[in-house]
Amino acid sequence: MDYVPGRQVTEHHGIVNGSTVRSKHAGRDFMAGLKNIFGWELKGYTELLNESRKEAISRMVAEAEEMGANAILNVRFSTSSVSAGASEIYVYGTAVKV
Repeated sequence: MDYVPGRQVTEHHGIVNGSTVRSKHAGRDFMAGLKNIFGWELKGYTELLNESRKEAISRMVAEAEEMGANAILNVRFSTSSVSAGASEIYVYGTAVKV
């Protein structure tokens, strides 16, 4: 969202971000290969991505708090492959005080 319902932005602190790079686990990779053949959900990767998102958000929130912000607007996520078997989760937004 680009606003906090019922609140007014009083200060803009700028862009904040958080990221984490995670690699695949060999056991997860083997099981994923088998499940991929049959079209099942790759739960190991789903869990890995959920953990990665939480870590990236936590780092972004910590950066916003250090700036004196108490809200983050327009939060966006991005993913990218860093190398074979490793991916980055990146999250960013605008730190504000409401």
